[in-house]
Amino acid sequence: MPSRMPFKNGSFVHHTDGAAVVNEDMDKTVFSKRDEADMGMLGKRQQLSRNFGFMSMLGFTTTMMCTWEAVFFSNSTAMLDGGPVALVYGFVFALVGNLLTALSLAEMASMAPISAGQYHWVALLAPPKYSRFLSWITGWIATLGWQATAASAVFFSGTMIQGLLVLNYPSYVPERWQGTLLMWAALLIVVLVNTLGAKLLPKIDGFILIFHTLGFFAIMIPLVYLAPHSSPSFVFGTFIDSGGWNSNGLAWMIGLLSANLPFLGYDGPVHMAEEVQDASTIVPWCMLFTIIINGVLALGTIIAFLFCIGNLDDALTSPTGYDFIYVFYNATQSNAGTCVMTAILITLVTCASFGFLASASRQTWAFARDRGLPFSNILSKVNKRQALPLNAIALSTVVASLICLINVGSTAAFNAIVSLTIAGLFTSYMIPITLLVMKRFKGDEIRWGPWRLGRAGLPINVCALAFLFISTLFSFFPPATPVTAVSMNWSVVVFMGGIIIGLVFYAVRGRKIYTGPIVERPIIVMDSYEG
Repeated sequence: MPSRMPFKNGSFVHHTDGAAVVNEDMDKTVFSKRDEADMGMLGKRQQLSRNFGFMSMLGFTTTMMCTWEAVFFSNSTAMLDGGPVALVYGFVFALVGNLLTALSLAEMASMAPISAGQYHWVALLAPPKYSRFLSWITGWIATLGWQATAASAVFFSGTMIQGLLVLNYPSYVPERWQGTLLMWAALLIVVLVNTLGAKLLPKIDGFILIFHTLGFFAIMIPLVYLAPHSSPSFVFGTFIDSGGWNSNGLAWMIGLLSANLPFLGYDGPVHMAEEVQDASTIVPWCMLFTIIINGVLALGTIIAFLFCIGNLDDALTSPTGYDFIYVFYNATQSNAGTCVMTAILITLVTCASFGFLASASRQTWAFARDRGLPFSNILSKVNKRQALPLNAIALSTVVASLICLINVGSTAAFNAIVSLTIAGLFTSYMIPITLLVMKRFKGDEIRWGPWRLGRAGLPINVCALAFLFISTLFSFFPPATPVTAVSMNWSVVVFMGGIIIGLVFYAVRGRKIYTGPIVERPIIVMDSYEG
């Protein structure tokens, strides 16, 4: 039977018979290092190597989010539903909303820096009567969201390669099944890096961060210098409803899909927390700095892209499938130049997949460790020689491969995969933030970590919830009307189907084996972080 949860009545247990509980295998005077103290208070054994510091984790998250790069290949929905106005102002809305959300999550990440992330926080914050189920459903949804995220980056890698084939070989007719094969090829590279090259990942991320920064200038300089420029009124004042919604407000809301995609993944450091040194402070700061850094670069990218887009209709109907490839060619008037600029994006988005698969597998491993998934005894195993959850990595790879099959059956595969990602991750954010708001309203005692928002916390949490609800709701809409079986955004079906499958598992077996986050060792209790 699993051990009981490391908290009582929604709060950490601070004392047992008036004395701190001490692990006999460790220092009798309680842990001297913050990470050891955090793991002790959460009742978890350290199984993974802490290879990441602040800069390597910042590089990991910044390159994983791939924000300014994503502006180029994810803008299609905004350009169809709202046009430049949706892309510019929708991005500003998404930047503020995701920053508020990250602030809310960062506070909880400091409180409990553990790979389990959202579902562990829910177990801490929820009323005891509902704690187990709410914790489980949060973990299930977060796992679904991260699996979709791992698939999303390789989707773009594969389809952008097809776009370059169309550019260079006009007679080539891109088949969706061919795109899926290219996605799997990119996924194979990602798996090799996450397994055979895992120990080098922190160093690789530092190199990718440099490439991420230099790549920005390598694309922006020739684009801005060579391309014909549009007027400011076009960039900041043109609204387009090519989706046929006959409502500017509705079209703008649907266009938020493109604005939110570049920000997906900022909770990645949370799921890597057990591999980060001084995680209770470094993880929160990495989440915030990556949004600020990437947000500034991406906003500049949006403005430059719109000024250089040229003929909008030609860009949106480009046979390559991507408007930015048309824009690059229009600027350089060279297939070679366009290929080099696009190759930078393909390389960076494939590198972003390194972090997506790593975070997805750690989320899966953590949930299996707490017996929240089918076959948890297999998925929770850690390879002792490599200190890696290889089984969880394998499952995440298989699931990502299956999600890529959506591309074969639907022309709206982009919207379906991205919507599934947004719905999964944003819903997993909403549940713990809602519980945190309830505790703040009631004035309940909360054991905070060293990083907290103070009095600003409640309004930040409420605004984050409003943003998450709006973004999740409209992510399920199809990109255009009329809607057919092929153009339908099937993410709502896949998302709800995944939840139903999970609920069946929970009803049949999950509720019998999942009792919340498991205590793997005696709980270390500290009154402060001193020492």
